[in-house]
Amino acid sequence: MTLQPRSRMLLLAALCGTAAAYACASDKGNQKDCPEPQKAAAQGAPTAAEAETFVTAAEARLYELGVAANKAAWVQATYITPDTQAISAATQEEVLKAGVEFAKQAARFDGMDLPYDTRRKLDLLKLALTSPPPADPAKVKELAVITTRMEAAYGEGKYCPPGKSGKDCLDINTITRTMAESRDPEKLKEVWAGWHQVGAQLKTDYARFVDLGNEGARALGYPDQGAYWRSKYDMPADAFAVEVDRLWGQMKPLYDSLHCYVRGSLAKKYGDKVVAPGKPIPAHLLGNIWAQEWGNVYELAKPAGVDPGYDLTPILKKQGYDHIKMVKTGEAFFSSLGIAPLPDTFWKNSMFVKPADREVVCHASAWDVDEVDDLRIKMCIEVDAENFGTIHHELGHNYYQRAYNKLPYLYRQGANDGFHEAIGDTILRSLSPDYLKKIGLIDKIPPPEKDIGLLLNEAMESVAFLPFGLVVDQWRWKVFSGEIKPENYNASWWQMRQKYQGIAPAMERGENFFDAGAKYHVPANVPYTRYFMARILQYQFHRSLCQTAGQSGPLHRCTIYGNAAAGEKFKKMLEMGTSRPWPEALEVVTGQRQMDATALVDYFAPLKTWLDQQNQGKQCGW
Repeated sequence: MTLQPRSRMLLLAALCGTAAAYACASDKGNQKDCPEPQKAAAQGAPTAAEAETFVTAAEARLYELGVAANKAAWVQATYITPDTQAISAATQEEVLKAGVEFAKQAARFDGMDLPYDTRRKLDLLKLALTSPPPADPAKVKELAVITTRMEAAYGEGKYCPPGKSGKDCLDINTITRTMAESRDPEKLKEVWAGWHQVGAQLKTDYARFVDLGNEGARALGYPDQGAYWRSKYDMPADAFAVEVDRLWGQMKPLYDSLHCYVRGSLAKKYGDKVVAPGKPIPAHLLGNIWAQEWGNVYELAKPAGVDPGYDLTPILKKQGYDHIKMVKTGEAFFSSLGIAPLPDTFWKNSMFVKPADREVVCHASAWDVDEVDDLRIKMCIEVDAENFGTIHHELGHNYYQRAYNKLPYLYRQGANDGFHEAIGDTILRSLSPDYLKKIGLIDKIPPPEKDIGLLLNEAMESVAFLPFGLVVDQWRWKVFSGEIKPENYNASWWQMRQKYQGIAPAMERGENFFDAGAKYHVPANVPYTRYFMARILQYQFHRSLCQTAGQSGPLHRCTIYGNAAAGEKFKKMLEMGTSRPWPEALEVVTGQRQMDATALVDYFAPLKTWLDQQNQGKQCGW
């Protein structure tokens, strides 16, 4: 999973601009000719001219503040110290102040008949923040400090086993490896519990953050922060919630079949006393600290004689891949579609490996620091199949960022946040055996009878993730609305995870814990439904691009590598940025204006048939 630079997390600008606005926003060094937003929105009956002057000035100011915040956030994430946290918090405070001021001023022009660009920008200025701060300057500062402190606490989080300290403590990378590789249930339970202690220290801050964000949302006319988030998708907030439920309904039968099969496989390994039939799966046994993806326990689930025909991690190591070669391979895929290579500054400025001399936020992210072409990724890369995929995902963000960089500044965003997450993952769908053979990672393409192994392996990543992609925000929406209160944070978190995922905690968890806070996106305040949408969109994009490439075989065997026609259609959508509502961008690639999970269902159809055969006679559900 990834995120945008800090200014974009705080100011998720899905706005538009005029030619005049572009001129001001593009003038990096000289803003003197750009009108002040406060002056533009003078008191009295508003006019169309005032509206355009206001949005022009707002765009220029947001660009200036956004770049400063990006630079400070990069340093804070790659050099975690009290000083860098303070500097980043100060720049975030300025972004927040400007964002809330512009949102309030934009409301003055509600109901006016204005040109498309001006109206779209004004309507979305009110939705440009991730967490709208209250009007009180002291509370704005408090919100900035709390968000910075929570992210830093997560980044510095470690588990120190009994009797251990300092260098003997386990960071998230070490814990991730243990969860992936160990098959000792007691060891897994220990490190699972150890990492989840990281969340406990954040509960008080998070409850205060909720209060502050809700106060800001209400000031802008929204019932709470959750409704504010759901209003960002070119449809009413309640309609978006219904849309998410519709999409989940399309794919739930596939997930249920996978859950039943994997639970039976784990029971064979650990016994019915540890993994009980008809009960939720214990979270610590699924190979991932959050049990959000299950690919690391594929070896326990694959039946005899059913495997993908290759194991990418040892292949990468045997062929001498390092962090640079892995990133270069990702770049080469995009180049094969007719997309220009990354700039030299990308290779100079990115953080590819964890530095030995300081604390950093290892969570993978993609950045466009100057909002033009200072593209970077921040990762602690390890040579394995998972990181190979993550690199392609992050590069998808970077190529999207560059594709729309000629648009007015406030158009420089994805059609919606799910689109931004889906771009690199669409490429992942093309990392098929045919592609791996073309680039020399495997010698021969596995025969069709290996397809079940390939699909099971992928489903344990993609399909297994779907309900987790829902639950993080379903839980937060209820927290923001007040339906879930601080005294019930942890109980409700696990109730919802059981409802959607069929997952249970490794042990009893009381309200002295805050297990949601052990997931980066919660303390970092990154909306999560984007990842759920991205899982749907990537298969929808993949199906359509494969059709464009003239491939009519099984979807899971298709690769668009080297296909210029698919690349041209892809680029056309990327270059739109957020200049039009997302259904129009979707239509460019797919011909559809509605998200559709049937592409995902079609992709895994052979696996669904096989899973149902294997599950006959088993007690499914939970």
